[in-house]
Amino acid sequence: MHQAHETKRDHLYPMKVIEISCLEVWREISNYLDGDVEPEMRARMEAHFKVCAHCTAILDGTKNVVKLVGDGVEYQMPEGFSKRLYGKIKNK
Repeated sequence: MHQAHETKRDHLYPMKVIEISCLEVWREISNYLDGDVEPEMRARMEAHFKVCAHCTAILDGTKNVVKLVGDGVEYQMPEGFSKRLYGKIKNK
């Protein structure tokens, strides 16, 4: 069923999704996961995820972090993990 405001022209010339940069995706990724972006932005981001493996990986990683933090389970790190991590950060 077609919406009342659609015209014959809309079917002949459908609106294209305007491209979005990786930076814009990164700024909105949290809002995207929370379902807190406008439909147009959501469509732009979803189109971007289809062609950008890097942003898709960031999306998947962010989903995993949210899931891990949200489940409230604490994980025991191996002995010396923190020391090795800080050492690597310091050397960068």
